Amino acid sequence: MAAETELAAERGPRPGGQAEPMAGRTAEAAAWHSEGARVIADPGPLGLSAFALTTFLLSLVNAKVIPAGAEPVVFGLALAYGGIGQFAAGMWEFRKGNTFGATAFGSFGAFWISFWALVTFYAPKLGGAAGSAVGWYLVAWGIFTTLMLVASLRTTAAVMMVFLLLSITFYFLGFGEWTTHAWVARTGGWLGIATAGAAWYAALAAVMASTFGRPVLPNPSLAMPRAR
Repeated sequence: MAAETELAAERGPRPGGQAEPMAGRTAEAAAWHSEGARVIADPGPLGLSAFALTTFLLSLVNAKVIPAGAEPVVFGLALAYGGIGQFAAGMWEFRKGNTFGATAFGSFGAFWISFWALVTFYAPKLGGAAGSAVGWYLVAWGIFTTLMLVASLRTTAAVMMVFLLLSITFYFLGFGEWTTHAWVARTGGWLGIATAGAAWYAALAAVMASTFGRPVLPNPSLAMPRAR
């Protein structure tokens, strides 16, 4: 027993613990026994930060904090950071054995790339169908995010809050495309700002846990205790 304890101490925190907020139970099974995966840094903060910054800037436009004419500043960011950067984080989560993180970051990285492609190449071709089509696009992402919200109930409080706020944000933005009431989409913008704040908090909590060697910012785990 003492030898096992010493070995665990040498290996460091188990994947799926406080330092890896996006990790689920599968991370323990896959990464704990894999030397190759163990030496990879936690990609969660990168994915969360890429998502947060891109969401924050676009939400400032949706909330009318900055003029709609400034929206193109988001497009390059959506492709490079929110898209490619976050998608890469998802692929590293696959390497870590984290199914939840890989699915979330891989999907939302692809979302930002698809958003960039939509506004750059395809939106002008939609014509009168733009409101309906974009509304369904956003609501469909809201449905996916709701499914991920259910899965996030076994991650951490901060990550769960990100998915809760993001689900509501997508629905408000989608419904905002279907109605002439400007306050609906504007509310979605403010919810997006709150979502970005929650994602930045989750990222900072994980980075500080790594640099300080212990949890600093509160981010309670929602994982159920293992049966003995």
